[in-house]
Amino acid sequence: MNTPAQLPFEQTHLLHVAPGLRTLQSRGAVHRVRTAEGDDAWLVTGHAEVRQLLDDDRLGRSHPDPEIAAQDSGSVLLANLLGDFATDHTRLRAVLEPPFAPERMQVLRSHVETLTERLLDELAEQAPSADLRLALALPLPIQVMCAWLGVPHEDKDRFGAWTQDAANVQDRARSQQGLAQLFGYCRNLVAEKRKSPGDDVISALCVAEGLDDREVIGLSALLLFGGYETTVARIGTGALLLLTNPEQRQRLLDDPGLVPGAVDEILRMSMPNPHNGGMPRFARTDLEVDGTTIRAGELVLLNIIAANHDRTVFADPERVDVARPTAASLTFGHGMYHCVGAPLARMQLQVALARLIERFPTMRLAVDVAELRLRHDTLTGGLVELPVTW
Repeated sequence: MNTPAQLPFEQTHLLHVAPGLRTLQSRGAVHRVRTAEGDDAWLVTGHAEVRQLLDDDRLGRSHPDPEIAAQDSGSVLLANLLGDFATDHTRLRAVLEPPFAPERMQVLRSHVETLTERLLDELAEQAPSADLRLALALPLPIQVMCAWLGVPHEDKDRFGAWTQDAANVQDRARSQQGLAQLFGYCRNLVAEKRKSPGDDVISALCVAEGLDDREVIGLSALLLFGGYETTVARIGTGALLLLTNPEQRQRLLDDPGLVPGAVDEILRMSMPNPHNGGMPRFARTDLEVDGTTIRAGELVLLNIIAANHDRTVFADPERVDVARPTAASLTFGHGMYHCVGAPLARMQLQVALARLIERFPTMRLAVDVAELRLRHDTLTGGLVELPVTW
């Protein structure tokens, strides 16, 4: 038997799939790998197989016996964050869907536009150079989450720090402490919302039928975590991809109607992220995938990045094409586990990137791409900084 490939693969170029991951994908759809924690797992890289397994109830998010479960950084964090929710997914998803309804997103969009303009005004006042991550990618999502969820603005820096700590994949104690602080904060916030509800998502959860305090607190923490860290990383990704593909950026300036599709293309790229394992699942029963037998209880990593760069589905997948059809993209999952927060993420990226290139059409990287660094300490990846000039 071949020696399992060791995760994570070395990311030799910020904007390209890791060579080791690409090599595995060229050999087939399912591969034996070893996680950074030293446990064996199955890595699924084929688009068709990942799509199927994302919506396959033979896989679950939790292991029946966590003490013996194989681990990777993603499975540990999700187990701590999701708790019991993985076993009651359908009911809780139904509660979460109304806050992401199109009419709600349309109302929120005007606020996102106002926040974006304010941040870009502040950026314009700086000398003709700045760290775009600090100026836009970091502050925008946290301010949006405050307004949408009903978090007091003065608390934004505190919960922002907790979510960053919670996402830490190099320091387990720090991650657990961040989660504990986040849950503790949400416990107090929910108590306040029950006494003085507002027109916000957490207040709506407090009055939702059939939810107890434990569930409201957990869902609030999940929304705070999921809506902040991932969006920060993706705004940075989107800006970087447009800065390094000026002809595609010009197409958006010439035709703003391409922006929604361009955002989906940027999300398909799903780069940069040094953690190239995948969405963690555990086999609930024995199953066969592409001729490989996976046994009950084994860890299965569904690699979205590889699937979204599968050459049998996306021609020239490492080329940014803002007009590319992206209906097959698996960035937000598929089926019953399709990300409920996708409308909010898409809307923020559409506003932020469209206004950025319109306000700063001459913006360019202030350093060579090779000098940019990835965040290896957090599950969501992204850039350490994004120096730009104009």
